[in-house]
Amino acid sequence: MKICIACSAGGHLIEALQIYPLIKNYPHFFITFKREQSKELLKNKKIYFVIDPKRNLFKLLLNFFQVFRILIKEKPKVIISTGAASAIPACFIGKLSGSKIIFIESLAAVDRPSLSGRFAYLIADLFIVQWENLLKFYKKAIYGGQLI
Repeated sequence: MKICIACSAGGHLIEALQIYPLIKNYPHFFITFKREQSKELLKNKKIYFVIDPKRNLFKLLLNFFQVFRILIKEKPKVIISTGAASAIPACFIGKLSGSKIIFIESLAAVDRPSLSGRFAYLIADLFIVQWENLLKFYKKAIYGGQLI
């Protein structure tokens, strides 16, 4: 069972790495943005760097095609994401390719859903929130507690 961890760099990546001990014995790879922090945190791990779309439509399309090529090549059975930017194309492409989607809503989404969470919720096989009060927005979600 191959696993893809797709998330933005920074805090989203820090959150995703909290679940790394659970998946490290399975074939896996990461999709994120190329930053010094992500290169350092993911050294010695299989990683694909994609463009950060920064809510720019042209960059989002480029990101979509980059992610598409990666997922076609790797064929993950599961995609786990803590959100933002490249996570959404990865989740949608993965879903269309038959991958199971596990989305963990960002720790920063305290009082209301994040933009990426609202999109991912539509297709996630398992949707986890880190704040109990978000269950009122995400009726099918489960409360998992805080990762950090």
